[in-house]
Amino acid sequence: MAAGVVGFSRHFSLGFFPSSPSSLNAPVSRPYKRVGRSCLLGVTSGPTRQSASFKAQDTVVETDQDQPKWWERNAGPNMIDIHSTQEFLSALSQAGDKLVIVEFYGSWCASCKALFPKLCRTAAEHPEILFFKVNFDENKPMCKSLNVKVLPYFHFYRGSDGQLEYFSCSLAKFQKIKDAIQTHNTARCSIGPPRGVGDLNLESVPS
Repeated sequence: MAAGVVGFSRHFSLGFFPSSPSSLNAPVSRPYKRVGRSCLLGVTSGPTRQSASFKAQDTVVETDQDQPKWWERNAGPNMIDIHSTQEFLSALSQAGDKLVIVEFYGSWCASCKALFPKLCRTAAEHPEILFFKVNFDENKPMCKSLNVKVLPYFHFYRGSDGQLEYFSCSLAKFQKIKDAIQTHNTARCSIGPPRGVGDLNLESVPS
């Protein structure tokens, strides 16, 4: 019994247990938490904690500015950003017999953001398909002409067949896009020039 008491006293005196009840409320050092490329450190006190926090927040902001926005990322060369009606018509005209999938999106659209990573993976899996990205806010007249009223929205085009299909789609219904790809991405050769698109006429594009 005496040996047990001596062992307990030795552990206690070496600091394995708190020396007083008040020390139970003392700040405990915590591991750092990684945020972006910076780290928020453990508990500190007074002005030091505040300044360290501000510094970390500034670092995160600067890092975010260096990174592309979610809608600016592309899966590969077959994913193309469209910035104007003329770009859209020219890109369709140059696509030839390739299947073209056009995504109409908004940078503020949560559903568009949720779906986008899966769309990028699909583009990487199908390098033979062209994926056009049309920012709704940058191209409102064109979107209105194409009757785009909900986001995200998809159009499918191919050569002289013109517009094949169009529909709205969310992440939960992404299978609709896969089904449309399976239906329209078949080997074929178009006869004749590409057809007009809604109220937009491809014939006005210079060759």
